[in-house]
Amino acid sequence: MRAFSIRAAASIFALAFMCLPVSDPAAQTETSRIVSAANNFLATLDQKQRGNVLFAFDDEAQRVRWSNLPTTMVRRAGLSMGELNAAQRSAALALISSALSRRGFQKVQEIMEGDELLKSRGGNTPMFGKDLFYLSILGRPSEKEPWMVQFGGHHLALNITLAGERGILTPTLTGAQPALYKLNGKTVRPLGQESDKAMTLLNALDENQRKKAILGYGLADLVLGPGQDGKTIQPEGLNASNMNEQQRAMLLDVISEWAGIAHDRAARVRMAELKAEIKDTWFAWSGPTTVAPGSNITAYYRIQGPHLVIEYAPQRLGGDVSMHVHTMYRDPTNDYGRRPKAR
Repeated sequence: MRAFSIRAAASIFALAFMCLPVSDPAAQTETSRIVSAANNFLATLDQKQRGNVLFAFDDEAQRVRWSNLPTTMVRRAGLSMGELNAAQRSAALALISSALSRRGFQKVQEIMEGDELLKSRGGNTPMFGKDLFYLSILGRPSEKEPWMVQFGGHHLALNITLAGERGILTPTLTGAQPALYKLNGKTVRPLGQESDKAMTLLNALDENQRKKAILGYGLADLVLGPGQDGKTIQPEGLNASNMNEQQRAMLLDVISEWAGIAHDRAARVRMAELKAEIKDTWFAWSGPTTVAPGSNITAYYRIQGPHLVIEYAPQRLGGDVSMHVHTMYRDPTNDYGRRPKAR
């Protein structure tokens, strides 16, 4: 249930906008910039729109309302990009950009562009396209108290919890269909680095390491995808304690493709945590061990540590497996930032 009425929410945020201080952007922390971007976005909305985009921080129904499926199949809530005018959409994307790194926001834009292309290829079907990505805010934007930004649609679900200077980006789903396309004459692969870096790591393993890493069974999709909150899987494959330093560095580089989506400070903190746990981290591979030049791998792989699960899962729907990919990034001990001050 909503924590406050639409009218009350409008009054609270109207007062907040009037009281916002003017500050030097260079002196702002990353958290304060995100809060400012959130308030700037909310200031562009009318009362009804603010009522639709705002939820209580503890709204469990909204918290888990994300999926890789189109919004016509799994309903989202909040405001869609198609419901916003040009100024509102620009402010919404500025908010998303402020919470992400430069390459993280680029990845989001490429996923959305791919979905727009999918729309055009499907005869402008209302299931796909950039207009069908939804933004919601859980809690009140704050530099001290926890609050959350959600953004997603088909093949994208960002769950960004801000708690002071700490940012938690799990669970986050990134996918792509098509996973390779042309835009303005350039080849775009939204998840290309996730594919290439994993292939480089696999090729760097010796024969004994590969035998441990490669699983003896196939996996068709994500194990801990949408609707699987709170569940765990047994680590398997090759433990990074059995890798050399160069291979462990390669593994961390693969991990950075997900952890590095968050804004730079949050990403640095997260990568430092994961680096400290790298010898307790596992790498598992299932499927073909070769890839066509310039394409994406068609194998499933998983990276799992004490506070990490990453899955990369090509989909066997629509012909070319390399062109439809789901990925998942979780911290099963702290998804949605439920314990942002832990550890």
